[in-house]
Amino acid sequence: MSALRRLGRVGASVLALAIALIWVFPVYWMINSSFLPNTKLTASSPTFLPFGGSLTNFKLVLSQGNFGAALKMSLFITLITVFCTLLFAFLAALAISRYRFKGRKSFVLAVLFIQMLPAEGLFLAQYSMIRSMNLLNTVMGVSIIYIAAVVPFTVWMLRGFVAGIPADLEEAAMVDGLSRTGAFFRITFPLLAPGLVASGVYAFLQAWNEFTVALVLLQGETKTLPLWLRGFIQQSSQHEIDWGQVMAASTLVAVPVIVFFVLVQGRMTSGLVAGAVKG
Repeated sequence: MSALRRLGRVGASVLALAIALIWVFPVYWMINSSFLPNTKLTASSPTFLPFGGSLTNFKLVLSQGNFGAALKMSLFITLITVFCTLLFAFLAALAISRYRFKGRKSFVLAVLFIQMLPAEGLFLAQYSMIRSMNLLNTVMGVSIIYIAAVVPFTVWMLRGFVAGIPADLEEAAMVDGLSRTGAFFRITFPLLAPGLVASGVYAFLQAWNEFTVALVLLQGETKTLPLWLRGFIQQSSQHEIDWGQVMAASTLVAVPVIVFFVLVQGRMTSGLVAGAVKG
């Protein structure tokens, strides 16, 4: 029986490794292609290793496109979205999890209902609203729409984390002499950190990768990185598409996301696991 279990575990490990390799291969292929010239990428036989590669594609991309301005635009929008989303969603999740008030159930149902609305059906209303506020082609205009889109699901996520922490912990700390505010920040808030990180990752990805809203609200030379990448591909398509440069541009867009994941992966993993069993 132990031999069968060992064999089953080995088989499961091999299967998991195979799935992981299939999942990560497109990312590897993008990075590998970014170092290769277009002649190798369009050859009949694929090049799986970047031997003989160089940083030429990256240099050409950075010299042709307005990458720095697009990066700054995306960073500002993403940071504002993450900060405001976590602030609003955390306060809302705390209210519906810890307090009983009139309209609480209606509020929870409204949050759930908003998630069912198709984003495309709101574009005209969003554009008209932002234009009336004179916020077209601005960081704040795009950030407002992103925050409104991400907050409902983030409230739903954080609600489970907050509900999973007993209020008795705060009450016990208050008995020991802490104020309600002190008990919350010294006892409850550290326990919520993994949930906040997991929710922040979700908000970060939604804001960083969003394309359609930015396409509607940003016009002219004002672009986020997804719009910059689209414009770069369109510019290349006027001639023969240089896939090496396209892959180099895609890698540059993905680098901040990879760095962010490396920084928060420990907290994010514990937060996701906790959210799966709490609430």
